[in-house]
Amino acid sequence: MDTTTPLLTLDRLSVSVPERERIGGGVGDLTLVEELSLQIRPGERVALVGESGSGKSMTARSILRLDPHLRLAGSIRWKDQELVGAPERRLRRVRGREISMIFQDPMTALNPVLTIGEQVAEPLTVRGMPKRKAHAKAVEMLDRLGVPKAKERMRAYPGQFSGGMRQRVVMAAALVAQPDLLIADEPTTALDVRVQEQVLDLLEEQSREMNLAVLFITHDLGIVAGLAHRVAVMLRGCLVEERTVDDLFTCPEHPYTRGLIGSVPRLDADPDVRLKTVADYMSTEGATTHA
Repeated sequence: MDTTTPLLTLDRLSVSVPERERIGGGVGDLTLVEELSLQIRPGERVALVGESGSGKSMTARSILRLDPHLRLAGSIRWKDQELVGAPERRLRRVRGREISMIFQDPMTALNPVLTIGEQVAEPLTVRGMPKRKAHAKAVEMLDRLGVPKAKERMRAYPGQFSGGMRQRVVMAAALVAQPDLLIADEPTTALDVRVQEQVLDLLEEQSREMNLAVLFITHDLGIVAGLAHRVAVMLRGCLVEERTVDDLFTCPEHPYTRGLIGSVPRLDADPDVRLKTVADYMSTEGATTHA
């Protein structure tokens, strides 16, 4: 995998809110992501980890240029083309077809007044595929992702599905056009533990079967061990550590990473001993933002 030409290369990517766009005022641009460099290869699953506000979702959204008011610096290279500064027409060809994204809350990601079938088939119909063929491919993808009686449920609405089934529908819409890269932004946060496991298993399975690259965004290091090949850790908009998943859990280098791992409650821990927080690790080891 390391010898494969990267699909996606982020080179010193910075994302900021221009001064004129800042809510509540403020002087100067507000930096959200600072000089982040990262590569993803075909079939590779990379986890982008950090606390809320660390810049994970901003990085993901910037890859697809979903927030045009933000200012980007550096490079986002997709295959052989630069996306920073690319025209909207080029970006529309990439979104959904080559790079798809799953958002955190499947209920807000789905339109409540459109049927499941319309929404799963939409990535195909908007690109000119005949409705009957798009409908058949949508049924096939829903069935592949374990939605029971997929053909019948194409006529259902999102409100008639459970949270876990809605997330499968969102995944089906993201995968039906067979993209090369799937960005999954905290896709298990709103789900219970059992359904979380099912969604993670589906992501891993589809990645293997479709040679699909995955950028998996989460604040929970505990759920990436069985999914990711590599883990990139973000703190305050900066990348502080990037390792293979085995190396990261065996010997984390940055105190922030050690804090993320060490602050997870354990079943065998002494209940009378206070659990250390990430801040405890940072203050004890005198960490700085940069590695």
